Formats: sequence, C-alpha cells, structure tokens
Amino acid sequence: MNNQRCSSLFLKIRGQRRIIRCIYVVGFMDLFGVSMIIPLLSHHVKALGASPTVAGIVGSTYGVLQFFSSTVVGSWSDVVGRRYSLLTCLLLSALGYGLLGMSTSIALFVLARIPVGLFKHSLSICRALLSDLVSESERPLVMGHFNAASSVGFILGPVVGGYLTEHEGGFYTSSFTCAAIFLINAGLVWMLPWSETLVDRNGTNHSNSSSESCHDNHCRKSVLNGNHAKKHQPVFSAEYEVCSRASGWYSDRWRGLSLLQPAWRQVSSVCSKIHMVASSDMWDVFLVRLLMAVAIMLYYSNFSLALEERFSLKPKVTGYLISYSSTLGALAGFLVGPVTQLYKNNMPALLLHSTMLTCFLIFLYAAAPSVWQVLLTSTFFAISTTIGRTCITDLELQRGGVQASGTLIGAGQSVTAVGRVLAPLLSGLAQEFSPCGPPSLGVVLALAAVGLLLNRIPRWDRRRVTRTTKL
Repeated sequence: MNNQRCSSLFLKIRGQRRIIRCIYVVGFMDLFGVSMIIPLLSHHVKALGASPTVAGIVGSTYGVLQFFSSTVVGSWSDVVGRRYSLLTCLLLSALGYGLLGMSTSIALFVLARIPVGLFKHSLSICRALLSDLVSESERPLVMGHFNAASSVGFILGPVVGGYLTEHEGGFYTSSFTCAAIFLINAGLVWMLPWSETLVDRNGTNHSNSSSESCHDNHCRKSVLNGNHAKKHQPVFSAEYEVCSRASGWYSDRWRGLSLLQPAWRQVSSVCSKIHMVASSDMWDVFLVRLLMAVAIMLYYSNFSLALEERFSLKPKVTGYLISYSSTLGALAGFLVGPVTQLYKNNMPALLLHSTMLTCFLIFLYAAAPSVWQVLLTSTFFAISTTIGRTCITDLELQRGGVQASGTLIGAGQSVTAVGRVLAPLLSGLAQEFSPCGPPSLGVVLALAAVGLLLNRIPRWDRRRVTRTTKL
C-alpha cells in the first residue's frame, strides 16, 4: 500500500516537472513571437498615414491597457485556475495579432491592439503557475530559468522579424506568424499533463496518510533522491505537496472549478483579492519595484543617442553592444539559483545588494570616460538587473503569500507599467540638460530605492522572526 502511494506521488512529481519544462517552452515562444512584431509597429503605423503624435498616442494605448488589466487578469487566474486563464490569454492574444496582420487602417490597428493590451499576460500567469508548482526555496531557481528562456526568445525574435520584413508584405507575415505561435502555445498548454498533478479536495486524511507513508526510506529515496534529483534542477518535496493539499488552495488552482461559477461571483472574488493586496502592507516592495524600473528604463532610454554624442559610436556598434548586454541578461537567469543558495534564500539581503550594485553601475555609465568602461558597466548591469527582477518578484510572493500569486504578480506588472509611462517623460526632461541626464536621474531614483530598503529590511526581518516564533 505504501509503495502504491509513493508511486502515485512520484507520478505527480514527474507530471509537475513536465509542466515546468513545457512552461519554459511557452515563455520562449511567447517573447520570440512578440519580439518579431515590436520593432515593426512604429514603422507600420506611420506607413498607414499616422502623424508622429498620433503614432505616439496609439503606441501608448497598449501600456495604458496593460496597467489596468494586469492586476485584474492575474487575480482572475487565482479565481478560475491557471489552465483556463492561460488558455484564454493565449487565444485572445492570437486573435489580436491576427487582426494586426489584417490592419490596413489606423482604426483597425488600434482595434487589434485592444485584445493584446487586455490579455497579453501569459508570462505573468506562467510565473504564477511556476510558483504554485515549487516550494519557496526552489522558486528563484525555476523563475531564473524561465526568465532566461524568455530572454533568449526576445533576442532571436527581432532577427526573424527583420528577415521577414525584407520581403513584400513582411509586417503582415510577421503578424500572422506571431498569431500562429500563440495558437501553438495554447495547444501546448491544453495538452499539458494537468490530471497528473490534480489532488482530491476532500482527501485530507489521505494527505496525512501519504505524509506518513513518505517517511518510509524507500519512498524518500525514490521521490527526493532518485533520478529526478539532479544538480541545478528543482526538487519537489513530499512535505510541500502535502501542506499544499491540506491548505485547500492547491486543488482549487489545478481544478479551475470556479470557472463554472456565475460571472458576478468571479468578479466578486477578483475584487476581493485585489482589495486584499491593495490593503496589505506591501507599499514598500511595490515602491522599490517602481523606483528601480524607472531607473533601469532611464539607463536604456537614450542609450544609442548618448553613445553617439559622447563617443561618436555608430548605431551599428551600439546595436552590437545592446545585443551583447541582452545575451548576458539571458545567461544571467541561470545564475539566480546559485546566487540565492549562496545567500541562503535571504531575498531581502540579495535584493539590497543587487540594487546597490545596479545603482553603482548606472553611476559608472553616466560618468564613463571611455567606451570600454561602458562595455564593462553593461556586462555587470545585465547580471545585476536580472537578479534584481527575480528577487523583487520572489519577495512579493513571500510577503503576500502564494495563495494570491497571480494577483501579486499582476500588481507588480501594473507597477512596472506605471514606470513605462513615467520613464519617457522623465528622460525627455533630463535630456534637456545633458545626454547623461537620464542615467544621472536614474542614479538618484536607485539611491532612493537603496535608502528605502535599508529602512524597511530590519522591519521585515523582525516580522519574519515574530511569525516564526508564533509557528
């Protein structure tokens, strides 16, 4: 009997691993398809006859829609389950990119951007899904690998999009190709082995007996130390699954039974979760995210123009430098796991140090006397920002709890969307004074984030100690 239960648990863990690998593929293909389109949008809308002002307004609609929809869609994924929410986002995004491929007027172009702006949250739901599957200690490793896979797609996509654009009707071909990629992703998500990870909602006694059976040495060896416990791979502990099953939220997320509930009840649940996050004491974490998002965007805002004015670099050389930095950022995703292990999963300390390093690197870039210092700065900047993004997401989940991981990740994306609105405005004002104005302002904002972390981290530590003592 014990061996049968252990075998069932082993199959569920194997199913979870298959889902994680498939989610890596979904993340890669998602940004691969999107990055084929992004560089071509401004050229296409101008080709349709839009003035620069109209093109700017049309381009900003996506960011505005993302700001309002990120938290709502993330919370909805907590209510109806990851599977159905992810499928909905992928299919409606495919519809948007398909309409984009048929846009022969500005009105149709704007119409095509609406479903994409409202439902292009597949990566956020994927991150929430990954946080459901792994324990807290394993989450940074898995998130780092997911970010690395997505970044590789973002690097390769523009190459394919640029190649397709050289042919007649290249933009429309790229749009339809992107729509097809999202449809393929939807099919992949639909075929994932969800049933292997489902658990019985009423099986509390079964969970307890499974926990007892997994104390058997043979079961522990087969589940925790077997062929799946490879180096640099996440390990799904039996204790983590049992605790999740006992708490009740685990089965809700996988089953997605609430999708059958009336719409008013789903809306009520979404509003309740959003209110819970909004009323929580997490303003400091979100403020750090906003400050660092704007600081990083200011670093890149006039990167090409500043290098041309300061060092007479040609755009082609600047493009190579940006590609080099992006490649390092993708590879840095694989460093997140080892670095968090080095810090013993102390995310506040790691976030503080990565923020301090990022602030120092922005300062070095603003004061760089030569191109070689810019190259050195870009090398470490890509690594520090990659680690910092993973840290802030993990810290949000630690502070808010995985029960509302979709809402928390969505709220974080909304905060980042605010940064996308503020950064161009601040960059334009700072460039009036100097080409080094935007990164100099970024240093000030990063210093404010460091000061906030220095003030708040001791309070977080005291709360964590108090919570641990109560438990």
